[in-house]
Amino acid sequence: MDNEVLFEVKEAIATITLNRPERKNAINQALLTGLYNGIERIAKSAEIKVGIITGSGSAFCSGIDLACLSTDKLFDPRSDGNDMPKIFSSCNKPIIGAVNGYAITGGFEIALNCDFLIASENAVFADTHAKVGIHPGWGMSQLLQQAVGQRLAKQFSSTCEKIPAQRALACGLVNEVVPADKLLARAFELAEKICEVNYDMMLTIKTLIEAKNRMTFNNAMAMEQKGFEFFLKDFGK
Repeated sequence: MDNEVLFEVKEAIATITLNRPERKNAINQALLTGLYNGIERIAKSAEIKVGIITGSGSAFCSGIDLACLSTDKLFDPRSDGNDMPKIFSSCNKPIIGAVNGYAITGGFEIALNCDFLIASENAVFADTHAKVGIHPGWGMSQLLQQAVGQRLAKQFSSTCEKIPAQRALACGLVNEVVPADKLLARAFELAEKICEVNYDMMLTIKTLIEAKNRMTFNNAMAMEQKGFEFFLKDFGK
């Protein structure tokens, strides 16, 4: 994997670190390729149960590197037909975003594609697509409103205002805010807790929760109830 993205496995937990600190981890083709490869590695590895994504240095990810916008292949960086939402959704294992510093536009979208977010006290989010005139393509228009509701999503995306960590917590964008020096430790602590549960059942429940994203409430409820029925039949054998 290129130096733009670092990949480390400790026990059953993989950490993906966006690693262009001199550019505040701005997105180029190599960074996207490394990120996608890392997520696929988590998805396919029998040893890895949880992934953590964070940034090197003072930022999580400052968005697309504008110097690469006209030169790099950003929609399909590996020429295999896979884009960011598809890569994330194809990984059924939990991905925790550990957001240190700025998560701007494309970097914000990386965070939104994670299953849940832990933010440092100095984390700042912003959707600046409208400010810089770049069309969203990695889920901003849908995932932000899924996280905070449509009215707030319209406000954040229309004004391009910065969302500091505590406001992100208050509106449900992040799960927790912790001191900067405790961020990775807290993310790793949560990952360890995930590793300790009945892992197959956890994955089943995760799938049931996500079913609401693609079907009606009633159909998602029926899916859970049908699974429970099968569970009871198998349990009694």
